[in-house]
Amino acid sequence: MSYTNPFRFLLSLSIVYFLIISFNSEFESLNKYGSSNRIPTFDITKQLNTYEFENEEEKKAAIDSIKLQEFIGDMISKKDSTILSNPKKYFKEIKDDGLFNRYGSKIKFFSTLIKRDTIYSLDESVIKYDITPNLENEMTFNLAKSLVEIEERPGTFFNSLISKLPFATFFFLPFFSFFVWMVYIRKKYTFTDHLIFSFHNQSLLFILLIVSNLINSVFNIGSEGLFLLIFAIYLYKAMRNFYQQGRVKTIIKYTLLNSIFFILGGIAITILIAASVFTY
Repeated sequence: MSYTNPFRFLLSLSIVYFLIISFNSEFESLNKYGSSNRIPTFDITKQLNTYEFENEEEKKAAIDSIKLQEFIGDMISKKDSTILSNPKKYFKEIKDDGLFNRYGSKIKFFSTLIKRDTIYSLDESVIKYDITPNLENEMTFNLAKSLVEIEERPGTFFNSLISKLPFATFFFLPFFSFFVWMVYIRKKYTFTDHLIFSFHNQSLLFILLIVSNLINSVFNIGSEGLFLLIFAIYLYKAMRNFYQQGRVKTIIKYTLLNSIFFILGGIAITILIAASVFTY
């Protein structure tokens, strides 16, 4: 009798699940909302007269929204104009700012140059604006470039992010298993035992989510809640049977470990998004 490697099995399931999510999603359609495809405020105002409103309040709300867009657009344009009027002077003044303000100002500076002055690399800005090619400037330029690309093609970025999630899940579980080991430290289980237990549970979660997604696609219903409830009940039963503890202890540890899982998951997602932005 042969057994499936739990690590490979989880990785395969997570890849299949996120492929289904990517296939069924319409993230690519978000690209039409990117900055390069936005209708100028002037054109929106012109088109306002072609719309039919149910009452004056609805029309007033639309006009107020356009005025807000115009105000924000004017503020951004003024900021961009300040940078473009004398880039060298503006960049030199940034050096006197604090660390976080300096980083923010440099990102804004490079973003403006990339969008308005068609600067494609730090080397070009070094030659054109006499910018020092140090690590800080390289980091802020690369981040600015990534943010501009995300702003122009948000859907492509989300698809890129989803493609990294299976591997993020795979590397996340060992950190979580460490806390499982700490909670059950009196039990005679090794860290590897806790890790395999976590991988098996996570594998079941992906199986249930895949089935739920297929059911949703076929019957056009939302079954995620039901399958998540099934998994929650299964996880409690699995913890009680595997660790052989009573109801009260299991419920306490179940609640504690789930709280830790969501906290670690939030941190992991934040790190993944930040890393994706930097490397996009």
